[in-house]
Amino acid sequence: MESSALIQKKIADLEAEMIASDFWSDKNHAQSVIREIQLLKNKLAGVGVHDNGSALINILTGVGGDDAEDFSRMLYEMYKHFCERHNFILTLIDASENDNGGYRSISFEVDGLGAYGMLQHENGVHRLVRQSPFNSQSKRQTSFSMVEVLPLVTTLSSTKINPEDLEIEFTRAGGKGGQNVNKVETAVRVVHKPTGIAVRSSAERSQDRNKQKAMEILTSKLEVLYVEAEKQKVDAIKLSKTQKIEWGNQIRSYILHPYKLVKDHRTNVEIRDVDSVLDNGEIEALWNIN
Repeated sequence: MESSALIQKKIADLEAEMIASDFWSDKNHAQSVIREIQLLKNKLAGVGVHDNGSALINILTGVGGDDAEDFSRMLYEMYKHFCERHNFILTLIDASENDNGGYRSISFEVDGLGAYGMLQHENGVHRLVRQSPFNSQSKRQTSFSMVEVLPLVTTLSSTKINPEDLEIEFTRAGGKGGQNVNKVETAVRVVHKPTGIAVRSSAERSQDRNKQKAMEILTSKLEVLYVEAEKQKVDAIKLSKTQKIEWGNQIRSYILHPYKLVKDHRTNVEIRDVDSVLDNGEIEALWNIN
């Protein structure tokens, strides 16, 4: 394990590099340096090991009908742009898409150094206010979606998963409106009977790969569940089941009408350039990390 003195020296060296006049000439390198500094500061502060790893993200649509499902699509696109800016690799795991291109739910993996440490700040209920494009009167509509962010864990630290505790189903991969994309049962749904946790993977072409991906998601959910239980905290893994995806529970609001504003209700940071957030994925400032 690195000593605190060595970590502090690394931070100092990287911060000295930031002073150089040509630091931002290579934007990708500059962002990687900033990310590494944050990771080192996290390590110095004793932040958990998962922060340096990859993330699993589930977006679940809440109150709002077509507008809410479209909002889930907007959030997914926002995270795609965020990943592009940070050179993270986004891999789709499963999606339930409606006929309008929105999502009832969508799951994806984000691979890259520090992906979970950064994106964990997105965990919670998100709220959208705008003129609805789905009704002829363009009435003002409020929609909600839940973003669940988990660390990607391949091996449980607390216990092993008992195969007898699993219920595994094989189904056809679904497309828009629930239509079948193919006639082969490649999609996999795994239920962990002791906890009731259910996960699904359908994006891979083979049944084995979808089963492997579903098991990775289940392992990640169980790891968080066990860690939280040990700390005697509220069960974070069941957030999507116990916390209603509606008014009063949001961590952030995206207001597009009658004015434009993105406000994070935890940090009180407000950004009026809504396009920079939704279209470019510039969400870091909303976290207000010092």
